[in-house]
Amino acid sequence: MRSIEMTAKTTEDAISAGLEQLGVSLSDVKVEIVEEGSKGLFGLFGSRLAKVRLTVTEEDAEDEVHEIFANSLNGTEEEEKAAEPAQPAPQKAEARPAKPAQKKAAPRKKEPKAEEPKAEPAEKKAAEKPEKQPAKKAEKKAEPKKAEPKKEAAPAEILDPSTLAGKAQDFLSNVTRLMGVETQVHMKTDEEGFLHADLQGDTSGILIGRRGETLDALQHLTSLYINKGKSDYTRITLDTENYRARREDTLIRLANRYANRAVKTGRRVSVEPMNPYERRIMHSALQENEMVDTHSEGEEPNRHIVITPRKQPAQREQAE
Repeated sequence: MRSIEMTAKTTEDAISAGLEQLGVSLSDVKVEIVEEGSKGLFGLFGSRLAKVRLTVTEEDAEDEVHEIFANSLNGTEEEEKAAEPAQPAPQKAEARPAKPAQKKAAPRKKEPKAEEPKAEPAEKKAAEKPEKQPAKKAEKKAEPKKAEPKKEAAPAEILDPSTLAGKAQDFLSNVTRLMGVETQVHMKTDEEGFLHADLQGDTSGILIGRRGETLDALQHLTSLYINKGKSDYTRITLDTENYRARREDTLIRLANRYANRAVKTGRRVSVEPMNPYERRIMHSALQENEMVDTHSEGEEPNRHIVITPRKQPAQREQAE
């Protein structure tokens, strides 16, 4: 059975990466959470990646293993078959008593017959040597590939610190350096005047934290820094390793799954607490779903989304 271990910033990301690498669906594997991720101190330092183990449970996995190692097994069988005729050693022991027989009956001359079988095993052994070469080639093919070197982040354009974008870039560069993460801060301004910062170089996910808590904290601190003493508020969004897009896809799938559960059971479903940004994504994902309604309940930081199934026309008539 195939089994792999994957690490990622969140448990969901690790499971998704493992399923993609194995080429199977979630129903075909057994998921074991080896180590849950940790957001670290204050959500900024000492964060730890989540680690899961995925084991394929389908029977086809055993067939694939047999096919992969079929050549090496065949090579072993050929070696065993070739070794069978190379057992003339007992014949040598039987030929030993023939020496005194030569003295008693010289005309029989059994010596030439004893010499012929001695030469045959040597010839067979010489013929068996080239048959063992394919097995060595199969072993070389099974050697693991060397890990590719990590790609370095592209250098970012240094902006004027007197501008908002340059001020944010300088602030983020200093903070990430103090956190022990060497990053390249790429800044961009959209048509509405909002700032977007892409932090490249955080391959271990330290700046993301558990479910993006560290990244959100950095974004909040940067927003306070660049908007201090200003009358007009400028919005800034932080991202690293394309986390925002990947997290948005995960939240949309999660929203649809919870909506289906609410419709099937006819009961409201409460989602785990999320920040305002993630709640907006889930509200938007189910906005056009005619089967459910969504609203938020609770106070920060425990505010969460509640998905309620809508009553169908037949149910409304019965209720009336």
